[in-house]
Amino acid sequence: MSDLRGVAVGTGYFSQFHFDAWQRMPHARIVAVCSRDPVQAHAMAERFAIAKVYPDVGAMLDAERPDFIDIITPPDSHAAIVRLASDRGVHILCQKALAPSYAEARAIVAGAAQAGVRLMVHDNFRFQPWHREMKRLLQDGAIGALQSIACRTRLGDGWGAGAYLSRQPYFRDMPRFLVFETGVHFIDVYRFLGGEIARVYARLRRLNPAIAGEDRGQVLFDFASGAEGLWDADRYHEADVADPRYTFGEFLLEGTAGSLRLDGSGAIHLHPLGASARPHEYIHSNRGFAGDCVFATIDHFVTRLLDGAPFETGGIDYLRTLAVQEAVYESAARGIPVDAGGH
Repeated sequence: MSDLRGVAVGTGYFSQFHFDAWQRMPHARIVAVCSRDPVQAHAMAERFAIAKVYPDVGAMLDAERPDFIDIITPPDSHAAIVRLASDRGVHILCQKALAPSYAEARAIVAGAAQAGVRLMVHDNFRFQPWHREMKRLLQDGAIGALQSIACRTRLGDGWGAGAYLSRQPYFRDMPRFLVFETGVHFIDVYRFLGGEIARVYARLRRLNPAIAGEDRGQVLFDFASGAEGLWDADRYHEADVADPRYTFGEFLLEGTAGSLRLDGSGAIHLHPLGASARPHEYIHSNRGFAGDCVFATIDHFVTRLLDGAPFETGGIDYLRTLAVQEAVYESAARGIPVDAGGH
């Protein structure tokens, strides 16, 4: 099997998790990186043994002629980079958010498809090991037919005048924040676990006056299957766990034959109806980001690129997640339930 050659663009905070994962990929490697910050780019290249650094994406693509590009930059830069890659027939892994708006995201997906290149959105939450395991248990019938999904998220990194400055300061200026930056992950996870979402009802607000966007929300989901969901979240208040960014929340899945509970340490408990709850053993590792889900996401991209199978978070499918996200904002603005497929 031939190794895939890739390049990357972006060397901000989160890129370290990507580069660490690429170092561990058996059939793919990053041969060059590009960044608008040359000092940061050279530091990342040295840290992760990346051979070349470029100041310009187009020049990097022309010189390296890679099989794929990993885009790890802010949303407003994605359209231009995807176009450069598409014009050269380079397959694309692109960090979420795919674009600042739903219309721009649709244009990105359509452009890549027209060029005949494969596009996967790097939304890594569904690749967290606890979500993969809970999905497996659901498919095995461990709790019967799914009736409800609930999650409580408290990240505690968004209170005070200096919120987000130490890690991702651009968060402070985003006009859409909690749902656009964090909630979209959960929408995708809820779709992964429970199937398509038909309707939403949302209440959103801002707790911290130092930021521009919303940082608290309650979102109700009606699934096409008849199941229901609740995401109760804010980034202001703290969770009583050692690392709230490990699982990003506590989950409860209830079905016709029992329930599954995920705590903030990654432990899953299975509670069949009429019996005692018991721990469910499975493998998860506190390596990389959130259970090493970046590695799992990139491994999925490489595997599917090599075998030609569809990506779980390919562009067309991911637009369904973004349609739900748009419905959440519309519902919050209008104060009514909104159909989730009308965008």
